[in-house]
Amino acid sequence: MSKRIRLNAVTVNGPTVSPGLWAHPDDHAHEFTGLDYWVRLARTLERGRFDAVFFADMLGLYDVYRGNPAPALTGAIQVPIHDPTYLVPAMAEVTEHLGFAVTVSTTYENPYTVARTLSTLDLLTEGRVGWNIVTSNLDSAARLHGHSTQVDVEDRYARGEEFLDVAYGLWERSWGDHAVVIDKAAGVYTDPSQVQGIGHRGTWFSVPGVHTVDPTPQRTPLLFQAGSSETGRQFAAAHAEAVFLNTPTMQATKFIIDDVRQRAEKLGRDPESVLFFPKITPIVGADTADAHKRFQDFLRYSSTDGIFTLLGAWTGIDFAEAGEDKLLGIASKSDTRGLVESLRRQKPGGDWSSDELAQVFAFGTSALTIGGPEDVADELEEFIDFTGADGFNVASVVQPGTIDDFVDHVVPELQKRGRVQTEYVAGTLREKVTGRGPGLPDNHPGRGTNAGVRTS
Repeated sequence: MSKRIRLNAVTVNGPTVSPGLWAHPDDHAHEFTGLDYWVRLARTLERGRFDAVFFADMLGLYDVYRGNPAPALTGAIQVPIHDPTYLVPAMAEVTEHLGFAVTVSTTYENPYTVARTLSTLDLLTEGRVGWNIVTSNLDSAARLHGHSTQVDVEDRYARGEEFLDVAYGLWERSWGDHAVVIDKAAGVYTDPSQVQGIGHRGTWFSVPGVHTVDPTPQRTPLLFQAGSSETGRQFAAAHAEAVFLNTPTMQATKFIIDDVRQRAEKLGRDPESVLFFPKITPIVGADTADAHKRFQDFLRYSSTDGIFTLLGAWTGIDFAEAGEDKLLGIASKSDTRGLVESLRRQKPGGDWSSDELAQVFAFGTSALTIGGPEDVADELEEFIDFTGADGFNVASVVQPGTIDDFVDHVVPELQKRGRVQTEYVAGTLREKVTGRGPGLPDNHPGRGTNAGVRTS
């Protein structure tokens, strides 16, 4: 039996996913400041039987390219960008099954506040929330949060580990399963014997008390992670239930999937319990010729400055200053090497010219597929079968057109082949995506904090 292909959409609460395409006459992403835009997207994705919408997020400006944020501001490269968590209740209200994975940093947020926010959203959505765990890697974000420089990468991940220990304690250990009794006759809302403080005192955080939100359908939201550096892959192997990959080829995708699953197995986890969702950008036409015509039309709006603004932020390289023979040889920050490592694996022993990079990343850093519905479906099946991935985070080129095309034409083709669900299963986001129960699996480290009053 062919492997199921799970579908998520990936977007940002801002006007641009593909550099420069906000200027295309068919693009309406500038309408992102209104709820109607997001309500429409939510309904479209549920119609396409997507499991979730994945919100990437940034906490600073991209200012490496040309040494200032002007290219990012001019080209709307992840700026303006708004907090995605506030979109979740509105999108949940018009859907029944669609999940919502929001990006939250462990470096610049507080674990108690994050646990409270995500628990609240999990209750409001009846268990449809995921958390994309990031440690953040922008110097501009560090400055905006009151630091002269970034915390170094090892300390960021150490803080991230402790952050998760606190969050797991609040979600998994603070409240018993039967703590909330709502006994009006006895005058007891919550049984205090079923609630305890987590007593955490560590290097980064001191959280002695109780969680202030009662248990939610999932307790811990479905855990996503997106790091592709070696440190990030180890972190994913320990904690992630689902991994978002921003890899431009099948080979680069397979390398990371195999690596993380091997690491997860060494940590005592079922390697197949870690799911992988590479980002894919489809351009769908009536047939191959029509799709390539659309591709050429979109390409006219792609911004080279925008591409190098993105790549500069993600690699630490100012491509305006890099010589053609040194583009990947001058990476200055050891903590942003995931993309650089991926590029080097694609072209061992050689460097990339600026023209090559601009062509490869014209629509972002993901794999690109162009064709009619059957062609795109063929490529997606091949991608899954070769890499061992579990599905895709589907990106748009222009909104809402390219995601509509995918839902209306590619999804039915994949459903006809038995690769994409035709109906949702009941339950929480974790149940829909993993096929397991609503809570963390027993072999997940988050359950290791469960030494208190919880009984299940």
